[in-house]
Amino acid sequence: MLVKLRAALCSVALAAVFAPALSHADDALLKRPEVQSYLDSLVNTQNFDRDSLNTLFGQVVTKPSIIAVLDRPSTGRPWYQFKGNFINNQRIVGGARFMRRNADALTAVSDKYGVPPEVITSILGVETLYGRNTGSFRVIDALTTIAFDYPRRADYFKDQLTQFLLLAREENENPLTFMGSYAGAMGMPQFMPSSFRQYAVDWNGDHHRDIWGTPEDAIASVANFLAAHGWQRDGDTYVPVNVASAEDDLLADKFNLHYTVAELVKKGVQPLDETDPNQQAVLFSLETEPGVTNYYMGFNNFYVVTRYNRSTLYATAVLQLAQAIKGAYDSGLDLQSTSDTPTPKPTKAKPAKAKSDGRWK
Repeated sequence: MLVKLRAALCSVALAAVFAPALSHADDALLKRPEVQSYLDSLVNTQNFDRDSLNTLFGQVVTKPSIIAVLDRPSTGRPWYQFKGNFINNQRIVGGARFMRRNADALTAVSDKYGVPPEVITSILGVETLYGRNTGSFRVIDALTTIAFDYPRRADYFKDQLTQFLLLAREENENPLTFMGSYAGAMGMPQFMPSSFRQYAVDWNGDHHRDIWGTPEDAIASVANFLAAHGWQRDGDTYVPVNVASAEDDLLADKFNLHYTVAELVKKGVQPLDETDPNQQAVLFSLETEPGVTNYYMGFNNFYVVTRYNRSTLYATAVLQLAQAIKGAYDSGLDLQSTSDTPTPKPTKAKPAKAKSDGRWK
């Protein structure tokens, strides 16, 4: 893992590298009392240098467009509309090609963590199209915008901003060079900063956890996340079921395993495939056609995928795409296809070797 440098920032070095931009910076952000209070807390609790923080945040640019996106009403789509965005030829063939290019890493990572190569690949496909769409916002701009201009999520994003500054210090990199999504999610797996610090893996041993441009690191990081959340090697995912009555209490909480299969059976849920009655499960529904709802029983590994994104639509898409990718890989469809499946072009988070005066020290 990375060698952690001393906690305090090198204010002289940072001031030197940031000085040209400061002359054009809008210092309105730094004048806000809540920002001043936050920076004080970083100094007091995380041993950051205040002058260097002032230099850094003097270059942060808040993005009102992010708030506009967050304020858009959430409109959940039914499964029959949702699935086509992810279960499609581009992601299936692209996933098979990704598996073939990275077969050695996927095999080794799968052996260690117990997560199938196609599931790891599928998550990278759903999240960023195998590294092609990793985000165009500076992470510090995105996190700061939401932390201070979106009260409903302020506490969470202030914590993520702190986690980000800590990871930049741990990685010994300039925080202004990290790129990500409008919400600050990073790299091929779209990790938030807290997830990066906890689960990102330096698989290739180059002393950088590069989840942007090093597929081996991204692959291992996804597997590590799933394994840490309880992925069971060779475990079941989900099966279709019939229900005698769709009881509201059974469908209300789709993201926790409260019942065993046997308990759900007693409540009128009948699996259509043979299932271990002692394993834990959750009941969920999908609108598979307009006006047609089907029911499913999700097991531990289904639940684990919802730890990555709390959505049964997301988990179902990941697992169905994984199955399709494996089928394409096994059949050699990716070798036969002439479709225009993009080659991943990951956005670099930071230079591979930052200049010494650009690092956090």
